[in-house]
Order: sequence, then C-alpha cells, then structure tokens
Amino acid sequence: MQEFTDIFNAFVLLLNFIFVPALAYGAQLSLGALAVTLVYAVLRFSNFAQGDTMAFGTVIAILFTTYLQDIGVNLGFLPTALLAIPIAIFVCIIYILLIDKFVYAYYRSKNSKPITIVMASIGVMFVTGGIVRFIIGPRHHNFSDGSRFLIGAREFKDMTGLSEGLSIKTSQFLTLTIAILLVGFIFYFLQKTKTGKAMRAYADNKDLALLSGINPSRIVRVTWILTAILTAMAGVLYGLDKGFMANSYHQLLLPIFASVIVGGIGSPIGAIAGAFVVSFSEIVLTYVYKKFFIYLLPEQLEPTGLVQFLGTEYKFAISFVILVIVLLIRPTGIFKGKVI
Repeated sequence: MQEFTDIFNAFVLLLNFIFVPALAYGAQLSLGALAVTLVYAVLRFSNFAQGDTMAFGTVIAILFTTYLQDIGVNLGFLPTALLAIPIAIFVCIIYILLIDKFVYAYYRSKNSKPITIVMASIGVMFVTGGIVRFIIGPRHHNFSDGSRFLIGAREFKDMTGLSEGLSIKTSQFLTLTIAILLVGFIFYFLQKTKTGKAMRAYADNKDLALLSGINPSRIVRVTWILTAILTAMAGVLYGLDKGFMANSYHQLLLPIFASVIVGGIGSPIGAIAGAFVVSFSEIVLTYVYKKFFIYLLPEQLEPTGLVQFLGTEYKFAISFVILVIVLLIRPTGIFKGKVI
C-alpha cells in the first residue's frame, strides 16, 4: 500500500512542479509566438520588439490596476488586473499603430528588404524597453490581489491524504482559459471572416491579393491590431503568473522565437505547438528530481545530489539549443513553415 502511495506522491509532485507550470508558461509563450507569426506571415519580417512590447502592455495594466486598487475597486477572488486588460490592449494598439505609422510604413513605402525592417524592429525594441523602464523602473512588481490559489497544497493533502500537495494558482487557470478563448477567436477570425480571408490571401500572394482589390493598408492595420491584442494579453498573463520585471520580458524574446521556429515559421498552429515544446523542455530539464526518485527508489538507492539535468540559470539557453537543433535537423519546423 505504501508503494502505491509513494507512486501517487511522485505523480502529484510532477503535476505540481512540471506539468501545470509548463502548461501555463506554454500558453503564455504561444500567444507571443502567435503574434510574431502573424507579423511574419502577413508583413513579412521578424518583429524583434515583441518581448518589450509585451512589457509595455503589462506596464499599462499595472498602472491601471494600481489606480483601481487605490480607489477600492476589485473583483473579489479574481485579480483586479482583469479589469485593466481592456485598457492595456487599447493603449498597446495605439502604440503599435503609431510605431507602424512612423517607422515600418516608411520602409514599406520604399519596398525595403525584410532584413532592413528587422533592424528597424530592433531599434523599436530598445526604444520600447527604455520607455518601460522610464515609466516603471527596474524593480519587481506583483499583481497581489485576488485569490492566490484555486486549490492549495494543504487543501489537496487534506482531501487525498497524500504527503504531496497540488496547488493550482488562479493566474495559471486564467492563463489557460483566456489563451484557449483568444486562440480560438484568432483562428475563427482568420478562417471565417472576410477580413481574415483577405489577410490569408495577402500573406499567400501579395501581388495577386492587390490585383483582386484587397486594401493593403487595412490588412496592415488589422494585423497590428490582432498582434497588439495577443501581445498585451501574453504580457499581462505572464505578469500575473510570474510577476513583472522589464528585463525578464526582454529575455522572453528567445523562447518566443524558438517556439516560432520549432513549430514552423509562418504557421500559427506550429507556433502554438512550438511554445509547448519549449516550455516543457525548459521546465523538465531544469527541475530538481531528487524528491521524485526518493519516492520511487529503495532507501539504499536514494540519490544524495539534486538530480538535475541543468541549473535554472541555463533556462533560456535551452531555448537556444532547441532552436539550433531544429534548424539543423528540420529547418522547416514541425509544421513545415506553412503560412496562414
């Protein structure tokens, strides 16, 4: 009987520290990767400002959340940040459209090569990162209100009688729920609406789309609006789950691009699949398995070390290694770089 209990404890341990966090992190990465994919497929350049723009949207949410909390507005057991998300999305849309008008539109009018626009996006990245740090500073911020956990470890232990507890944070549940709804909306929009079909046609063959009467300016605006929605949501959900620090969003650029390349550049489904490959790889390879093996192995075989593949300081290096391996073995990615 004790053997079965230990197996269940080991299973709950993996659920609590690997599976649930990797699902939430993968959902956050998938929204950012989907935004990069939309820009690449429709506007034909890699947007290196993605991570810092996510930080910008999150900063707006933090400021508005703080204001609501100061005047006593809250959502009870849910984070007040949910009320700030529409404002964050709106401001992010305005910001991105202004960046497009004053930066990217110029290069499009000159028919510049994609690499030129990529370099411009790197400039936008540094400017956006500077704005974020100027507004909110370098210190760590938390969305501290609302119920912290849907189910707590102690509550789970009392229900099951196990020595290991399973805790599911409210932010993790919200991340998965909102990500599923938002991704569903994006795919519905692209597949079923007239504008979405026009975007797909523009992405597939720009010249033919223009000859058929599609308005390129409208396609560009809609693409940036969808990108801003995904970007703001990804940033706020990541902040709710892990807290906000501007530098951490800047570092997210590597796993986001790794997700896009692993899944297949230009493929929305691939971006989502790649995000979960990256998230599970990062967490599985940096988790400390000592306690897991203590549950499963006889006492004389119990490990004395941490039993860890890589230290947590190598977390983002894992994304880089995955990216390089995929480029060497399967350059087209899992879904062969299909466009939308």
